[in-house]
Amino acid sequence: MSKIEKFEDLEIWKIGVSIAVDVYFLCDKEPLKSDWGMKDQIRRAACSMSDNIAEGFEYNNNPDFIRFLNYAKGSSGEFRNKLTILNKAAKIDD
Repeated sequence: MSKIEKFEDLEIWKIGVSIAVDVYFLCDKEPLKSDWGMKDQIRRAACSMSDNIAEGFEYNNNPDFIRFLNYAKGSSGEFRNKLTILNKAAKIDD
């Protein structure tokens, strides 16, 4: 198994970035386009997942990386919660 040299090689980081990009596209459409508060919050939560993975990786030690992976997991919970709210409010589809 080869050592990963940069966070851009991490599959989980790639998935996080893909989710954040999808959220940006979603927020460019109504009804989120004009819901400034939710649009800002869901974008931040989505970006925070890959941000934390990248930041933790750059500390170059496992305890910090694990801590930041836990932050990313927390951000994913916040993100899923916002998706649930938007879905139940009929602002997005399943």
